[in-house]
Amino acid sequence: MTPPINDPVGIDAPGGNTSVAEPPRSTSPRSGLSSVEAADRLVHDGRNVLPARRPPPVWRRVVSQLRDPLVLVLLAAAGFTLATGDLTDASVILFVIVVNTTVGVVQEVKAERAISALSALTAPDARVVRDGGQREVPAADLVVGDLLVLAEGDIVPADAHVVEASALLIDEAALTGESAPVDKSADLGGSMADVSAGTVVVRGRGYAIITATGTASAMGRIAAMMVTTPALTPLQRRLVGVGRLLATGAVVLCAVVLALGLFRGQPLQLMIVTAITLVVAAVPESLPAVVTLSLALGARRMTAKHAVIRRLPAVETLGSVTVLATDKTGTLTEGQMVLRRLWTPTGDALVDGSGYAPHGDIHRDGMVVADGDAPDLSELLRAAVLCNDASLHAPDGGDPGWLPVGDPTEVALLTAGAKLGIDREALQAQLPRISEEPFDSVRKRMSTTHQLPDGAIRIVCKGAPEAVLQPAVLADSADLIDLAAARADAFAGDGYRVLAVAQSDRAASTDHGAPEQGLSLLGLVAILDPPRASAAATIAACQRAGIIPVLITGDHPATAGAIAVELGIIDGGDDVVDCRTSEPDARAGQGARVFARATPQQKVAIIDALRHAGQVVAMTGDGVNDGPALHRADIGVAMGKRGTEVARQAADLVLADDELGTVVAAAEEGRRVYANIRRFLLYALSGGAAEITVMLVGPFVGLALPLLPAQILWINLITHGLPGLALGSEPVDPDVMARPPRPPSETILGAGLWQRILRVGAVIAAITISVGIWAHATDRPWQTLTFLALGVTQLAVALGSRARPGTRANPMLLAAVGTALALQLAAIYTPPLRQLLDTEPVTATDLLIVMAVSTLGYAAIRLDRRIHPATPTTGKTGQPVLACPESP
Repeated sequence: MTPPINDPVGIDAPGGNTSVAEPPRSTSPRSGLSSVEAADRLVHDGRNVLPARRPPPVWRRVVSQLRDPLVLVLLAAAGFTLATGDLTDASVILFVIVVNTTVGVVQEVKAERAISALSALTAPDARVVRDGGQREVPAADLVVGDLLVLAEGDIVPADAHVVEASALLIDEAALTGESAPVDKSADLGGSMADVSAGTVVVRGRGYAIITATGTASAMGRIAAMMVTTPALTPLQRRLVGVGRLLATGAVVLCAVVLALGLFRGQPLQLMIVTAITLVVAAVPESLPAVVTLSLALGARRMTAKHAVIRRLPAVETLGSVTVLATDKTGTLTEGQMVLRRLWTPTGDALVDGSGYAPHGDIHRDGMVVADGDAPDLSELLRAAVLCNDASLHAPDGGDPGWLPVGDPTEVALLTAGAKLGIDREALQAQLPRISEEPFDSVRKRMSTTHQLPDGAIRIVCKGAPEAVLQPAVLADSADLIDLAAARADAFAGDGYRVLAVAQSDRAASTDHGAPEQGLSLLGLVAILDPPRASAAATIAACQRAGIIPVLITGDHPATAGAIAVELGIIDGGDDVVDCRTSEPDARAGQGARVFARATPQQKVAIIDALRHAGQVVAMTGDGVNDGPALHRADIGVAMGKRGTEVARQAADLVLADDELGTVVAAAEEGRRVYANIRRFLLYALSGGAAEITVMLVGPFVGLALPLLPAQILWINLITHGLPGLALGSEPVDPDVMARPPRPPSETILGAGLWQRILRVGAVIAAITISVGIWAHATDRPWQTLTFLALGVTQLAVALGSRARPGTRANPMLLAAVGTALALQLAAIYTPPLRQLLDTEPVTATDLLIVMAVSTLGYAAIRLDRRIHPATPTTGKTGQPVLACPESP
């Protein structure tokens, strides 16, 4: 238990969680609330939790699946079929609907369970003073007026006013995006420092009176910004259009078939069933199942790559992304402060290595420096290690990483000292600390006093350059102070956090009551949160794929600019938009790529501006301040390990490994899914178009009723079933991420796909009608041969639709086509199926002839790809955009 500091002065706390009109509540300055009072307030205000999103009931999930436009067409067809008494055909249609709905619902439930496994309470326990003593209580049971005890390493569980503090430093990165911790001091004579829920105590200790809990806290207010219903994904918008088009076209064409049949004297009931059957033929009833299966397989592959999908359509949305908006701290950067540059009056030095592991070297003039090789550097880092309250612990069995405790900036100083070979424990034993002046936000510096072996004392001071580099503190010449100040400004302009270090040795008899005077400058240290090792490659991969990277952060403009330039997002720091002085949404529309000091509301405005400009936006983030923007983006991507609960719940995709590169891998998977959906549409719609053409043209060439309703449904079942689903598993094109994303306004049938559907459908219809005419003219079982030719030709088209023909990729498709072919042959050679479908057995010679002719379907689709390759078009920016980057 943290030892108590001075008893805090009692103050009146403002109103509770939900009420603002009740009288002020007072907290005892020594004993805090009583247990009875705390219980009463808990009943009045409610628990200190964010409202959990209740998972939708199963019936609502089912309804959501059934609202798909294509499923609605199938439901209508099933209803008409039942009305005519055709139970067999109705059963087939309903079976497809049930399978599609089941797969979709199961995947949604699995995704939510995966997210629940990642989620944890922000602060499960907290320490408060109640009934005169400290005790641990669940964070959910905190109430307004509780006297909160804060200590190093604690997560602040609620909004509070600090009433007493000792060197209290708070990491607010999750809330503001600011990478440097913030000093929190209690100023009882005026306004008091505030701490917010979800922030972390990195140094010091203190007392604070809770002022807001739950939804009334800063985290709760941000969570309240995420109540809007998510917009349709690009795939959903495209499929809505396809469903309407197919439904309208199918109804019109089938009405024509009905009229022609009645005109030729066919029975009314037969023609009604035939027309309904053609509706089913025209609508690729397997499309919802293929889409769901493709998305589910994509989600599974993404999970294997540490990307957990929360909403299934988000898989495809990643393939549509044109802009990747990302925060900085912990996403593009390591989220760990690292000392990179040293300066002394003698010269500069560079420090390499990453993270808090004390592995790396210090370089000066191209040479590696060890302790003792450069006395000025040794003296600088020894002082930085002495004037330091942090600690760094070596890995243990449970955690393979080095464990930092305290201010990240001070941990960075310890790590750099260890790289030079400085043993902190030995140094502290040699020069024990006898007093200190802790850091505060007014002085902006910290000083410690140490006992030297000869009885003298050493005073070490470190702090902000403007607080240390001044004659009142240093005894150095004005020229040296000016030189150091200029160097500090240069470091800051490059995005570093700069500290100045000074020290002085004094005789033991010297009065050191005012230690921060007459010191000698040792040098400067430049610290930053460095980019992740993989960040530059990830940004480059996005740019190769035509995805525009945009950095949106709450950090300082200089820091944001330095990181953006280093990663290649922008060319110069002058391109950074400071959201405090500019209109970020307007600049987003003008093509700005880096936004600094952005508030949660401004992040949302930037996302809205990008989407209004026609971009498909993915937003990555991990903090509470990123939640609203994650929710508003076309796809929100949250970090699973260090991400806050607010960020994870707002996201569509959670990165279990916290690696931004996983987003690029997921985008590749999204493009694969979209390509396979287009591949299935080409296959299924060309077959449906052929079936309608055969039924329309057949009567005019002597084939009164080319196919019976049961035969059409059978062909759809075997061709759109297993082979159609197998097409959803086709491998990705190796060059898919070297191409720009498809234009956001492009329909799913765009980029020449509907023309290909018509061309391939015409070939299938011509082959089928030709076989029918030949069989009718030679007195063969022409309806059976027509039925056989239509089914086998479509299976040949399925083989020709492969992404990598001639390879063993996707063996499931080969097996599916083989199974479908066996079923088609069984339909004309097995008595039960012959009776069901009204077919006749054919001779081996006729079978071979039809099989040979049907191979023209394979040749047609392969030849069409060569004659009509994808052609570049021009996008919004005027740059060439591949019209069909995933041509099937």
